[in-house]
Amino acid sequence: MALRVTHRALFSSNLANLQTNLSRVQGTQERLSSGKAITRPSDAPSGTAAALLHRSEISRGEQLLRNADDGLAWLSTADSALQDINSATARVRELLVSANNGSLSAGAREAIALEIDGLREQLIGVANTQYLGRPIFGGTTASAKAYDANGAFLGDQQPVSRSVRAGVAVQVNVTGPTVFGQPGDDLFGFLASVSDHLRNDPSQLGADLGKADAHLQTIRNALSVTGARYAQVESMRTKTDNDLLLAKSKLSEIEDIDLPATIVDLQLQETAYQAALSATARSVQPSLLDFLR
Repeated sequence: MALRVTHRALFSSNLANLQTNLSRVQGTQERLSSGKAITRPSDAPSGTAAALLHRSEISRGEQLLRNADDGLAWLSTADSALQDINSATARVRELLVSANNGSLSAGAREAIALEIDGLREQLIGVANTQYLGRPIFGGTTASAKAYDANGAFLGDQQPVSRSVRAGVAVQVNVTGPTVFGQPGDDLFGFLASVSDHLRNDPSQLGADLGKADAHLQTIRNALSVTGARYAQVESMRTKTDNDLLLAKSKLSEIEDIDLPATIVDLQLQETAYQAALSATARSVQPSLLDFLR
């Protein structure tokens, strides 16, 4: 038995098809305007899950980059200060070599002692070098200074570390005693004794020269350690940056549209929609007014 196709049934069918075509056009326009292939989780559940995973990787990578940048700034500040400390201490050694000469007059030794006093004050100032308001040689101390005006250590010897890679934390500070020596046997006390020996007991200057060499070696060891840590953090930063670029590329592959293909798709859908409108207009012509005539 043949089914009777009424105008109402034909109209409903055509309207449903038009609505489907229009929905496709709208979805494509939305993707084109946003530039994203996934505008809601229902568009691609598996793609959404993968995108969330990559976003988490990107967020973690960006935090590691910030940590690495902060660590590099700490280490760069420490390296600059250590270079100044090394230069000043090397100058002390030069002065000791000159002073370790029995023919020098008391006036000449006094002039050298005054210069060493100035170098001592300069070194105490460098020992209080800060990064973001924190003394780089003070460990984790809350004090604004690592050393007081007399050269007494005010900080602690706790490390300041930065996580620069998954499972990798690098110490980015150098504690004062590591550079200047332990309290009671530090560089500042040594310089005070050198100044005193120049004025009162020149016979001790030969032994002071050996102590100066020991302090220089300690400072240069700290410079080597700082340089090695800087290279490590920089290497970790480069790896994290590469991982971040890869994660962003994978996220783009999942989320971003293929622009030329989407434009062509939209044009085809608009053409199909216009054709469907035209066909519907021709097939659903009779109206109630036509029947009443």
